[in-house]
Amino acid sequence: MAAPYVLVSGASEPRDPALVETATTAGRLLAERGWHVLTGGLGGVMAATAAGVDEAGGTAIAILPGVDRDDASPGHAVVLPTGMGEMRNALLVRSADAVLSIGGSWGTLSEVALAARTGVPVVTIGTDLPAFAGPEVQVAESAEAAVELLAGILQA
Repeated sequence: MAAPYVLVSGASEPRDPALVETATTAGRLLAERGWHVLTGGLGGVMAATAAGVDEAGGTAIAILPGVDRDDASPGHAVVLPTGMGEMRNALLVRSADAVLSIGGSWGTLSEVALAARTGVPVVTIGTDLPAFAGPEVQVAESAEAAVELLAGILQA
């Protein structure tokens, strides 16, 4: 089986600074498993995730809303500008085998909703999504716990 693709979704300006550290840890842990990591390519949770992936020698892939590759935060090994604005969220979700949502924003919520609606499994940390918890959305307390949940879901 090929290495899975995991979308790490989160705010470009998270309200809780601790989520940045969580995202860095998650990126590192995902990369250590040899998984490919997708992000929206911008700041905050996305940049922190890419930094963690890069630190572990993994592959972080940015799918940008705009057309300029230079908009991607450092750490992304592959940068794909779409020119699609927020519609690129659908590309992110449909390119992923699973979603790890860290914190939240409107964009994050749209990705989680689209993933749940289309059968892409979601694990979430640090968000108010527990109301949606169920087979489509599982809640984790830490990056480590989230990656373990993903490993079980992806059987990887």
